[in-house]
Amino acid sequence: MRLFKLQLILFLFFTSISLSYSQQYRNPVTIPPALSGNFGELRNNHFHSGIDFKTQQVVDKPIIAIEDGYVSRISVSPGGYGLALYVDHPSTGHTSVYAHLNSFSREIAEWVKEQQYRQERFSVILYPEPGMLPVKKGEQIALSGNTGSSGGPHLHFEIRDTHTEEPLDALEFLAKIPDTRKPNLQGITFYPILEKGVVNGSGNPVRLNISKDKAGNPSPLGRNIEAWGRIGVGVKAYDRMDGQNNIYGVKHIRLFVDDRQIFNSTISRFSFADTRMLNTFIDFEDWRKRRSFFMKSFIEPGNTLPFYEAENNGYIDIDEERPYRFRYELEDHYGNRLTYNFTVDGKSQSIPQRPDCNNWMAWNLYNSYMEMGFQLQIPKGNLYNDFCFSHSTTRSRNHYSDLHQVNNSPVPLHDRADMWIGMHTDTLQNKKNYGIVRISDNGSESWVGGEYVRGGIKISIRELGDRYAISADTIAPVITPIEPAIWVNQKRIRIRLRDDKSGIASFRGEINGEYVLFTHDSKSSIYTYRFDDSRLTKGQQQVLVFTVVDGAGNRSEYTYNFFY
Repeated sequence: MRLFKLQLILFLFFTSISLSYSQQYRNPVTIPPALSGNFGELRNNHFHSGIDFKTQQVVDKPIIAIEDGYVSRISVSPGGYGLALYVDHPSTGHTSVYAHLNSFSREIAEWVKEQQYRQERFSVILYPEPGMLPVKKGEQIALSGNTGSSGGPHLHFEIRDTHTEEPLDALEFLAKIPDTRKPNLQGITFYPILEKGVVNGSGNPVRLNISKDKAGNPSPLGRNIEAWGRIGVGVKAYDRMDGQNNIYGVKHIRLFVDDRQIFNSTISRFSFADTRMLNTFIDFEDWRKRRSFFMKSFIEPGNTLPFYEAENNGYIDIDEERPYRFRYELEDHYGNRLTYNFTVDGKSQSIPQRPDCNNWMAWNLYNSYMEMGFQLQIPKGNLYNDFCFSHSTTRSRNHYSDLHQVNNSPVPLHDRADMWIGMHTDTLQNKKNYGIVRISDNGSESWVGGEYVRGGIKISIRELGDRYAISADTIAPVITPIEPAIWVNQKRIRIRLRDDKSGIASFRGEINGEYVLFTHDSKSSIYTYRFDDSRLTKGQQQVLVFTVVDGAGNRSEYTYNFFY
């Protein structure tokens, strides 16, 4: 009896802790909460790890600590999260993250600036000692912004498990945001499994767009679907929220066949090490070709994402000539649900055989490919499924190598593969000027870079399906001062940098031989130094030297004398 009472007390205690999070955590913004993005949304090569709070299309809204804790990490970067704060909350085992900030609170900002001068660099990742920068629930810790890889003013907010650093769905720990709108269905794709299935007489996927009736409900499928053997299904859908025009990710996706649940995915947490598995969660080829997110309701062999429940990995065996009743249930965080019924007719038909291929690559093995002037090595653990690799070359007079088409169709890699391209022309003395470029269908080039090795260039790539060649960048970046005549009056220096090929790799500003802090955001070509009288001796001639190096090692320097 005592043991039972103890177990009951412990159960109620831990249950009360989990239920009280939503009451403990306050919203990180002081304005009425409205979201522009939710947890687990599908993004380019990753799941969205937080929720995005709107800030009324402006910067400098107060950002508030959601709970007592201390600053455990600070990140400053021209891209990514821009200015970001990480606050540990020992009482709950969570870490809250506040990103794309415009500025930190005064105490935090002063400490960060001191560390930037100590390291003599703008981009820093800092780990203050636990308790050195304590915060209280409700305390203003920053101002909202648009820094880093942000497409507009907002707060990117996360709640993470402090121990594992896995992001959690923050909506589970905050006060409810009004939402009565159910998800929206846009399309369904049927996938015949290679050598095992067929759909409408073909081994290729069959994609159907779903229109809406006058009431706004999804209409029936636009054509009959006849299948035989093993197939998979995918769905294109998004969610809405009350009073907002944004679209959001769908938290729960369930697929039933003849009233039996075959597949369920619920995105509540994931590991950053697994976030690129988004590319097997979706139809990657369709995303690359049409920028469309179809979510697969089956699990490929190399997919180890943790948020699935599936029978037979979600694959469906059509082995009787009869109608199969399918049903999708799409549900958001607040329980708003869309149900969609459709039918697949079982019809015996010939299943296409595996096409001839000399270069099959297995998802669970180390794979390599070599021929004259080209090498590719894909370590084990990078593929999600087997595929037939292809490679072709075209002679190019405009490059230092042939053009290499590395696979005909897009294939994602979980981490990286090593690729080496040999040169047919090697005339530059400075080998750092060489680099591999990715060539789009319209002929435009983007610099990838790489290392000169054995008469060629070696790089790491993260997907297949692109065209590459070796190019060179021998032109130094261009430094343009912006209105230097008013620098002293405005107590700031502004410089514009431009590099047309390999991009800016590093920059440094000095006044009278001492490092000065120039700030930069990746969305802008402008670099700014604000006069710091605590570090700048006034009443004398000042000599500014600004240097910049691009991705191919080309260097430029600008010098300017002024009195301050």
